[in-house]
Parts: sequence; C-alpha cells; structure tokens
Amino acid sequence: MTQSAPPAADLTLQRSSRDASDVPARLAGWLGGVLPPGADPEVVLHTRVDANGMSSETLVLDVTWSEGGRRRTGAYVARVAPSAADVPVFARYDLGAQHEAMRLVAERTEVPVPGVHWIEPTGQVLGAPFFLMDRLEGRVPPDVLPYPFGDNWLFDATPEEQRHLQDRTVETVAALHAVPDAASAFAFLDPGGENASVLRRDLARTRAWYEFAKADAGPSPTVERALAWLESHEPASATGTVLCWGDARIGNVLYDGFEPAGVLDWEMATLGPRELDVSWLLVAHQVFQSIVEVLELPGMPDFLREDDVLATYERASGVRLGDLDWYHVHSALQWSIVFMRTGSRQVHFGEIDRPDDIESLMHNLPLLLTTMERVGA
Repeated sequence: MTQSAPPAADLTLQRSSRDASDVPARLAGWLGGVLPPGADPEVVLHTRVDANGMSSETLVLDVTWSEGGRRRTGAYVARVAPSAADVPVFARYDLGAQHEAMRLVAERTEVPVPGVHWIEPTGQVLGAPFFLMDRLEGRVPPDVLPYPFGDNWLFDATPEEQRHLQDRTVETVAALHAVPDAASAFAFLDPGGENASVLRRDLARTRAWYEFAKADAGPSPTVERALAWLESHEPASATGTVLCWGDARIGNVLYDGFEPAGVLDWEMATLGPRELDVSWLLVAHQVFQSIVEVLELPGMPDFLREDDVLATYERASGVRLGDLDWYHVHSALQWSIVFMRTGSRQVHFGEIDRPDDIESLMHNLPLLLTTMERVGA
C-alpha cells in the first residue's frame, strides 16, 4: 500500500557547507603518509550520504593503492565530524571514542559493525577530524521521507517481514547489552561528572546538550519542564550499567533483506541502563509515526509496539524490563533537542526563517506533551 506524503525536498536538511571538489586529493595525500611507502593511493569520491542521519557528514569513496606489487581497491566510508560553523547537532564529536567503540564491539561481539581503519584526529586534512570504515552493502529504512510515510521497501514489506526485522533488531540491541564488564571495557564512554549514578550522569549530559541548543535557538519551556521532572523522578529500577548504543533505531541499521548487516552511528554511545536503548528504539519510531498521524496518514501503528519489543528483548537477554515511562520522557526530550539543532541549522543555511518560537520546529512536540501528560510531568 502506498500513501500520499509531502515532497522529499521539503524534509531534506543540508548538513555541510564543505566544497568536496578537493576532498579526493586531500585524502590521497594523507593516505600516502599512513600507508606503507610506495602505496601511491588514489581516491574516488562517490557521494555524500544524506538520506539518513542528522549529525555527522558521511562521504562514500573508493581507495586504490599498491601493496605487495599489486594494485588493490577498498570500498570505504569517511565519517567526518561537522564543522562548528555548520551548526552541528552536538556540542562535541569524539570521533576517537566512536572509532574505539566500534572496534571493541567488532572484537567482543557478533554484532555486525563496519570494520574501522585509519583515523585523522587533528582536522588538518579535511578541516575536521574523520575516520575511514568499511563500506557495507545493505538498505536502510529512510528518514527522508520517514519510512512510515510509505512508498519504501519497509513500509511495503509483509507484516511477517516487518516483524522479522523488528525482532532481529531488538536481538541486536540485546547482544550489545550483553558485552561483559562493559563499565570497564568502555569506560571512555562514561558521560562523566560528579553524579553518583550513571543515569544521573547521562541526564546531566542531556541538560548540557539542551543548554548548548538553547544558546542558538532560544529556550523551550516544554523541554525545561521535562528536564525538571526527570531530575526529580530518577527511577530506582534501572537494570545495571551496560554498553548503550545511544542512537538505537532502525534508521541507523543497514539491512540485508530483513537481517541487520551493519550497526551504524555511534556518536551517542554511552554507558547506562539498558532501558535507555530500548526506549530510544521505541520512541524513535513513535516520533515518525506521530508525524504521519498528524497528517492523517495511517503510518505503521503495529510496528515496534512496546509490548512486542519488551517480550522479544526478554527472550533475547533474559532480562525483564519494567516501567519505561521515565525513559520515554527522556527520549522524547532528546528528540526535541535534535529538532532544536536541526531547526537552527535550517535557519543558518537559509532554508527557513528564524521562528519566533523554537517549539514550532519540534516535530515531536505532540508526542513529548502526551508522554509528559501520561506521567504527570
């Protein structure tokens, strides 16, 4: 079934002002210094990836070089930190932490993550730090237009295929949470600060992120009310500290058919309770579903239902999660901050006029208000 939707151009966001014309030469020159002598690298840049994600810049490229007397070619993706001038979503991009997190996940789990390779941390080559990772084949549920709008491979799949993708994705999240001794192995992802609990430290990081967004966009009374409620209602039932992917949503997964083939986008990775990831997976779908419902389109109301996801997660992990309401408020609030930053970026690039009220750009506002009303916030 196909349903009508706004033109994709209406929702496409510019992410970077980079002139890519000299990127191949810059990368080739840099690789000539990191590969063995005589490698004579050549770089072919294919495109940027703009269909998904709202944060880092992603460049698709091939690298050809000499090794052992033969020319060989590798298919890579460059993950590039955004320029501060381009209104990044986050205040800080620790590409070294992302690189190390992906390396350790590949080493310690069966979760499919792209192999990571060379990293350039100084920003002297492309004007921003970056690293190269293997380019995997697969397809991603689109963000532009969001997949519940219709006319895409996931929306048009059978209910059985959609459920298979859902279950295998939940199992992938559970596998990440099963990494032993995560607090030690991934200590570099601890959100830091003086708060006693890791959840408090995660929440403090969220508040700092909001303050960063507010500096450009202006205040959001709804976000501030949600933050105050979260800070005074810390749940007591969190299920221990695990490796959290952070941006655990289907739009950050490459699928081979309906099987996860690549877990992408690690800039929100952290240590925390497993509820953070499970809530984010649910709320990320609810954000898109709520938008299509406002437009009186059916969307995918039977996909990623909370009861189904929790049951699958318990089967995969052996852990029964309890009430997720606190985490849902936190997730919906974080989506508001994302939209505050992407709205400020649209203003920066001249795509929209600066609004009088930043909340008019928070596409998830009805969902956040409903979630807050449910908990009495």
